Amino acid sequence: MSKKKLYRSESDRKLAGVCGGIAEYFGIDATIVRVLAIVSIFPLAVIPVLLTYIVLAFVIPNESEVIL
Repeated sequence: MSKKKLYRSESDRKLAGVCGGIAEYFGIDATIVRVLAIVSIFPLAVIPVLLTYIVLAFVIPNESEVIL
């Protein structure tokens, strides 16, 4: 059984590849993750959502840095 690993996508990235990597991890379309990220900005405050994205961009390794 192979373990799934979370990484930032290098093939499906718009900014840092966080949404693309999350989408690949859960096996869903990246557009859905991006829409959910944008929609979450409106009921929540903009600053926490953006800070979370920035932190994830630094914490989650790049696809080429992960041994698959």
